[in-house]
Amino acid sequence: MQRAVSAIFFVLLLGMLGSSLLYVVDQRQYAIVFALGQVKEVVSEPGLKFKLPPPFQNVQFYEKRIMTIDTPDSDRFITSEKKNIVVDSFVKWRISDPKLYYVSVQGRESDAVYRIQQSLKDALNNEIGKRTVNEMVSGVRDRVMQDIATKVNNDAAKIGVTIVDVRLKRVEFSDEIKDSVFRRMESERKRVANELRSTGFADSEKIRADADRQREVILAEAYRDAQRVKGEGDARAAALYAQAFGQNPEFYNFYRSLEAYRNSFRNKGDVMVVDPNSDFFRYLKSAGGAAAPKGR
Repeated sequence: MQRAVSAIFFVLLLGMLGSSLLYVVDQRQYAIVFALGQVKEVVSEPGLKFKLPPPFQNVQFYEKRIMTIDTPDSDRFITSEKKNIVVDSFVKWRISDPKLYYVSVQGRESDAVYRIQQSLKDALNNEIGKRTVNEMVSGVRDRVMQDIATKVNNDAAKIGVTIVDVRLKRVEFSDEIKDSVFRRMESERKRVANELRSTGFADSEKIRADADRQREVILAEAYRDAQRVKGEGDARAAALYAQAFGQNPEFYNFYRSLEAYRNSFRNKGDVMVVDPNSDFFRYLKSAGGAAAPKGR
């Protein structure tokens, strides 16, 4: 029985000794090995590691993964126009130099977060103070975030931290200036709308005037072409008539007389008083020019 107890005690002693000599580094962590309170080495590779038992050596673990600083409260900043805006932001960061991290903030995450937040506020103050409200809301917002991330990263490097990303989640006007800003924006939009309407009306008048001018030009050219064609047709007809009647002038005179008779006695009530011996009745007489026999 005594041997069994001794064996159990020996196994427990070996277990305790083994646990003090061995430690496991997770792939998501850094391990800092301390020797008599001083940093001996930084272990970043995962696996089973050996060390001396306390108090000669001890180990502390720190996160290797990306961490987030996302405070629920918004901060107020003043733009170059002396306008207050409300900004919500978050920061992605990670430990890049575990030894410097431990020396700077004694390995306390809360102290590192505080340092990063202070640096972020200073960077936001500097950058927003150089910008207008319009630039912060729309124009150069991406550039502002890049400049802020660069400054915060430079400050964070002093405590062994790397800034992965800085983002502005929300940039809004403060409550006391929202109404005045919205009224100004509304009046500006109305001014732009009126300018567009005026420009559109002027353009429409210009287009309408140009269309009327083109219409008049087209009608004038069409009338000119029609008159030219008509004149050419009349000239051609006159030439044909002249050529035809020139072959027999007597027939032409007879044809013209018939036209004159037809036009003079178009209606039954037409009356004409003419000397019977006038040339008008020439072709009502015999073909030789004598008076026609009675009864005809």
